[in-house]
Amino acid sequence: MSTPVSFEFFPPNTPVGVEKLKTVVQELGALKPQYFSVTYGAGGSTRDKTLSAVMDIASAGFNAAPHLSCVGSTRENIAEILATYRERGISRVVALRGDLPSGTATAGEFRYASELVSFIRETQGKDWHIEVAAYPEVHPQQRYAARDLQHFADKMKAGADGAITQFFFNPDAYFHFVDEARRLGVTQPIVPGIMPFHNYGRIAQFAQRDGIEIPRWVQMKMEGFMDDAASIRAFGLDVVTRLCERLIAGGAPGVHFYTLNQSALTLALCERLGLGNKG
Repeated sequence: MSTPVSFEFFPPNTPVGVEKLKTVVQELGALKPQYFSVTYGAGGSTRDKTLSAVMDIASAGFNAAPHLSCVGSTRENIAEILATYRERGISRVVALRGDLPSGTATAGEFRYASELVSFIRETQGKDWHIEVAAYPEVHPQQRYAARDLQHFADKMKAGADGAITQFFFNPDAYFHFVDEARRLGVTQPIVPGIMPFHNYGRIAQFAQRDGIEIPRWVQMKMEGFMDDAASIRAFGLDVVTRLCERLIAGGAPGVHFYTLNQSALTLALCERLGLGNKG
């Protein structure tokens, strides 16, 4: 049986980006993913664009899962957003704490994603399929791994159906995290999030910001390629293919790709790995 796949997008900012994303949805949709998720800016700054992208995906006949961040929001606010999605037939959501928009001091009525998950379950019952975030290499704002793990377990116990991890390049970090979560009683699927090397400089920036380790040998090889785009692409595909092979062989319940609104590398990886249900 094939390993399920899902794909993540960010809401486009321009009409050209909107049209490009529609094409990417069709290309990746050929793999029959479980769903496409769409991110949500700090403090809900992309709320309307997220809704628009989600509706385009749903209109194309695919399952869409909007991200919903609660920091800086009120219960009324969140209930209103969920009602909007419900009216449009959306029943899957990625529930996150999220970041405060810059210049904002208060977290609003929700401090943690576990509170958001509890609120959705208390007010909406089992109507929603809820995914949450997991951090195999520890949340960048958390000093202590044990505390971070407990926050994760709290989210799952609050009623999450599953989790998607932050991207990583060390499979041992993922397997260790899953083992630790199981020890705390988490039984739901924990799906690894995978970032293809779309642009090495940009990925390295994301990794540095979020405390994600890119193995030194990978960094050295990538930097040694300088501006040789073909070598960077080929090497990056090999590195991420091997990572996914280890994860799937080790029992990962699915693979979630961070596409950066591009299809080529993700399609190449899925083809190499035999992922997706073409035809």
